[in-house]
Parts: sequence; structure tokens; C-alpha cells
Amino acid sequence: MEKELARALLMMVNDHDKYESFQKYVAYRIEVLRNYLETTRDHEKVLEMQGSISELRKLQTLREQVIEGAK
Repeated sequence: MEKELARALLMMVNDHDKYESFQKYVAYRIEVLRNYLETTRDHEKVLEMQGSISELRKLQTLREQVIEGAK
């Protein structure tokens, strides 16, 4: 992560209430996508949902990424 971007995100990830709300939303979206993944039969949609879940999982470690990138 670029240092400038990481520093811009520091305020968000260090605000416990905001970051916790953001993480709850990420977890909610993962659950929605997993439910959809369980019911779809379209192979392209399966791959799309898997990619979306993968990106959301990366957001679950945003705080660690930002702190490391800001150093």
C-alpha cells in the first residue's frame, strides 16, 4: 500500500467505533455472498462471488495493512 494512502486511512482504522462498524458490514457482505454462492448454478457467477469474497477478506485485515503501509 502506498504510504500516502495508508496515512490517509489511519484516522478511519484507528477510530474503534467506525472501524468496528465497517468490519461488521464486511462480514455481512461476505455472508450474503456465501449464501448466494451456495444457491447459484452458474459457473461464471460462482467465480465472480469467490473473487468478491476474496477481496472482502482482504478488507478484514485493512487495519494491519494501513499500519504497516504508514511506517
